[in-house]
Amino acid sequence: MSLPDYKSPGKQSSAPVQSKSQIVQLNIGGHVFSTTLGTIRKFPNSTLADLLNGSVKRMDSEGRHFIDRNGTYFGYVLEYLRTEKIPTEHLQEVHKEALYYDIKPLVKAIEDTPQFFGETVGRQQFLARVPNYRENLEVIVRVARAEAIASRYSNIIVCVVKTEDDLARYNDSIDSLGTQRHSVVSFGPWKAPASVEDLLDCIKMDIEAKGYKQVTLEEVPAKKLRLTKPSKSAALHIDLCKATSPTDALQYLLNFARKPVEAESVEGVVRILLEHYYKESDNSVRLKIASLLGLLSKTQGFAPDCIVDDAINTLSNEKSHQVLAQLLDTLLIIGTQLPDKIAVIQRLIDVACKHLSSTYFGVRNKCLQLLGCLGTVDKPLSKETDVVPGAQTSPVRDVQSVISDYFQDQDPRVRTAAIKAMLQLHERGMKILQTIYNQACKLLSDDYEQVRSAAVQMVWVLSQLYPESIVPIPSSNEEIRLIDDSFGKICHMVSDGSWVVRVQAAKLLGSMHQVSPHFLEQTLDKKLMSDLRRKRTAHERAKELYTSGEFSSGRRWADDAPKEKVDTSGVNLIDSGACGAFVHGLEDEMYEVRIAAVEALCSLAQSSPSFAEKCLDFLVDMFNDEIEEVRLQSIHVLRQISTHITLREDQLDTVLAVLEDSSRDIREALHELLCYTNVSTKECIQLALLELLKNLTKYPTDRNSVWKCLKFLGARHPTLVLPIVPELLSTHPYFDTPEPDMDDPAYIAVLVLVFNAAKSCPTMPALFSDHTFRHYAYLRDSLSHLVPHLRLPGRKQTASSGLEASGMSSGSLESAQNFLQDSLIRVSALQNLETLGAQELLEFTIRDLQRLGELQTELAGSADFCATYLHCQLLLTKALQEKLWTMAVPLCLKQNAKVSTAVRQILDETYKLEFLYSGLQTQQIATIHNVRLQAKALQLILTARSKRGVDRVLGICEKFLQDVESFQRLFMTELPHFQDSFVEKLLELMPRLTACKPLDLVKILQTTLRQSRFIHLKLPEQIHRASATIIEPTGESDNPLRFTSGLVVALDIDATLEHVQDPQTTVKVQVLYPDGQSHIIHPKPGDFRTPGPGRVRLITQVYLSHSAWTEACQIEVRLLLAYSSSSSKQSASKPAWNESMDGLPTSESCIEGTIHLSKPVKVFIMPKPARR
Repeated sequence: MSLPDYKSPGKQSSAPVQSKSQIVQLNIGGHVFSTTLGTIRKFPNSTLADLLNGSVKRMDSEGRHFIDRNGTYFGYVLEYLRTEKIPTEHLQEVHKEALYYDIKPLVKAIEDTPQFFGETVGRQQFLARVPNYRENLEVIVRVARAEAIASRYSNIIVCVVKTEDDLARYNDSIDSLGTQRHSVVSFGPWKAPASVEDLLDCIKMDIEAKGYKQVTLEEVPAKKLRLTKPSKSAALHIDLCKATSPTDALQYLLNFARKPVEAESVEGVVRILLEHYYKESDNSVRLKIASLLGLLSKTQGFAPDCIVDDAINTLSNEKSHQVLAQLLDTLLIIGTQLPDKIAVIQRLIDVACKHLSSTYFGVRNKCLQLLGCLGTVDKPLSKETDVVPGAQTSPVRDVQSVISDYFQDQDPRVRTAAIKAMLQLHERGMKILQTIYNQACKLLSDDYEQVRSAAVQMVWVLSQLYPESIVPIPSSNEEIRLIDDSFGKICHMVSDGSWVVRVQAAKLLGSMHQVSPHFLEQTLDKKLMSDLRRKRTAHERAKELYTSGEFSSGRRWADDAPKEKVDTSGVNLIDSGACGAFVHGLEDEMYEVRIAAVEALCSLAQSSPSFAEKCLDFLVDMFNDEIEEVRLQSIHVLRQISTHITLREDQLDTVLAVLEDSSRDIREALHELLCYTNVSTKECIQLALLELLKNLTKYPTDRNSVWKCLKFLGARHPTLVLPIVPELLSTHPYFDTPEPDMDDPAYIAVLVLVFNAAKSCPTMPALFSDHTFRHYAYLRDSLSHLVPHLRLPGRKQTASSGLEASGMSSGSLESAQNFLQDSLIRVSALQNLETLGAQELLEFTIRDLQRLGELQTELAGSADFCATYLHCQLLLTKALQEKLWTMAVPLCLKQNAKVSTAVRQILDETYKLEFLYSGLQTQQIATIHNVRLQAKALQLILTARSKRGVDRVLGICEKFLQDVESFQRLFMTELPHFQDSFVEKLLELMPRLTACKPLDLVKILQTTLRQSRFIHLKLPEQIHRASATIIEPTGESDNPLRFTSGLVVALDIDATLEHVQDPQTTVKVQVLYPDGQSHIIHPKPGDFRTPGPGRVRLITQVYLSHSAWTEACQIEVRLLLAYSSSSSKQSASKPAWNESMDGLPTSESCIEGTIHLSKPVKVFIMPKPARR
């Protein structure tokens, strides 16, 4: 900008020369500017250039070009013509000058600046959302004029209501004004993030723009009181000072303990407590103070090292044993909070060692516990460091020796605490010395239950640390491995007098896998001794005979002499060893001990096949236990070791007797056991089949479980089934037998057994009759999951079975995965999906992927997921055809209906993709949300084309922009994978979308949808599709369930769920009645069972009720998967006018719905009218 040139009136200007470098002087309303002709003509089409190029030129008295206009802001325009520098102030006035002189680049540049855009576009967009803003502004002016007639000014009360919730509250305030309420002008409510101050600024600017002056009068703020929270220490000190007795002080301390204390107040509170501690003479009050010190030390953010000295000093003068024990517990808490303070830890250990000589058991307990939790922990010692003394190992030995000294304490509670302290050292990484083993073994015979229980744990720990060490046998000169010796001692504890010790001993036996087979097998032998005397081994008897020097095999000298006196107690406690341990455990009176013994047998049998065969009889006997939980656990255990055993006929007879049990869980567990168990003879097969058919007759609901059991039983024993096929199928070599009924579940069970055995026995089909072949073809189609594919001689293969056989034989899992990846790569290479060839390729790929999921069950989830995603893209592409959007709305109503249907289908499919499949990563979920945004954009376009009025479309636009912002918040890290996608273009256009009108937004969305590219889908390693199959009811019965109208009838539901996440909260049962009523039932958490990984069994009852019907009708029962999605609230600060004026809500509404999880099953019901 050039300064005004104030020249003397007599100065003459030079004659103009028509060149760009000619100096031109301008007089703009009295402001003189100097520039060149080229600067003025920089934009030839501007009004400023035309003023100098015209034939008629207005000149002032000194020959300057005169323009009759205020020239205050022309300097900014001239500066832009020279340097193209955009002004930063007075934008409104400069914008008017640029419009007057028709300098379009300057107009465009100013309009694009954030300040001008926020003021002209953002502010006006906000004011458009304030209801009746212009009308209320005119009301203010009119009321002010009316009141200003009597005086020079007027007072107008403005009420600003931002939300509808504030409207009722402000109405009461306005009514209280009396006569002044008629001059109140109300604004709002509005839907925008702008605040009340922003609206008041707008009102002020618009009033001043009309030429009025205004002064905002606010109420004088009342004097504010600053409320300060009193410190905890001061309040506690006041309370304790008010206490007149120990009871009052204790009550104050109890009340104080219920209130939280901030970290910055803890130290002050501790000082007050310690001060009162020294003054207090009552033991109960000091005990509570000591407890509070430990409680305060746990406060998060407080370092308790500052109170260590005070806590230790309180121990010196304390006489009460209970208070002393509590103070040691406080020191233990402080020590655990300061694991890195080595000096503090050492001081605490010294304090504990000092007070171990206390006569009170509680003090010794706390000292031992402190040593166990804070004692020095070193690396495990090797054999070399064990024998070399040094400073590093001495602390380790000292701590262990100090603790082990109290294994023989006179108080059983101290002995228990000593053993637990040693175990605590082991848990912290210290290797316990083997020398403690003998002491621990002696404690197994302690008189107190707690000591024996801890000693059993100690012996087990040492057996795991030193399994191969050699220890002597007390009653013999022989030596034995430590693991074997400890195994025998723990086995002996299975006969302990306390059932708690017996349970613990039985559980620990199951984890001792390194024990010798000889000792392991002794646990199943009851022959302990003869006449209370230890039976010598054959080696010992031969050695005695050899040393005697006798050569005769007759009677020896002094053979009839009295034998030594036997110490019966010594024999019972020492020599029983492992003999009969599991026998006693399995026959124990407490069912907890029996369950622990069964689980221990399972664990040991899994690692020893020979032991599994020997314990088979004992486990089978447990099938007759009186407790259902024991029977069920025994069945599960036998199932786990089924690979090592083969059932004999007598054992199988005992096992099959459980099929008469009334518990459904036990029967199904036994069916599962028979699926994976081997039997020895064909009689076993006949016996199992007979009992399973009896089970089928007695409990028809077990049909599917029995069929599945026979499927595996036949597949595992083809050679045993072959000799009994004629008997099973009732065939005769000479006579024709009647054809059995295919509706008989028992006959189907027999066929399932035979056909699965025939798969591994090629000679078996020769024994089939003609109707058996027909029945095979029927069952192969109806029960394909139970009947395998068979190569029958002289029989044509069906198309489906042949295709499946060829597919399964030639195609492996790896080739199927390659086919899946190749299909996705081929589709992702498509550039334009609107061509007919691209759409046909998508349709063929979808068909191939769906077929791939049917043939390859391992890839069913991935293939179905890809097919569904491509189907969404195909629907979206067809909905965006050029023909539809170029026609007028009345001419394409049918096409609009088709597109609306496609949009709803796409939205449903995207929710299925997100919630029906498990194993998805964030990138796949973001891709699904991108497709969902495209569908919502298309839905918005259709709504705008079919509905009239801006108000209806405005809410949908705001909701859509909210979804876009939610996508940006949730998937910020995944945005680099969405180049040239729909969502990326939306985010780039977001500032423009939030400011434009709804119809302009619709046009932008329509263009963006057609220009966005197809997003390539990247699959994770494994995707599973949630599914459900309703087993009961089958929907095949024609007999209706009859019940009285108004009452209820129970319908049993049995379903299998696969890969359902959190089924207890998401799976629901839907009942749809013929009149359109729909009931949704949420099963109880106890109705869900987990038979295996990824599989859930739902067994529940649904109660039906309805008014009376004239005839029986069908209801539909299906399983639903409920889903709910919501995003976190957007925590953003108040936007300025030049940042954002989107006016969107701060959170996305929660979306809830259900997905069909199973096929519907139809059930006949008949509500009858009530009798009168």
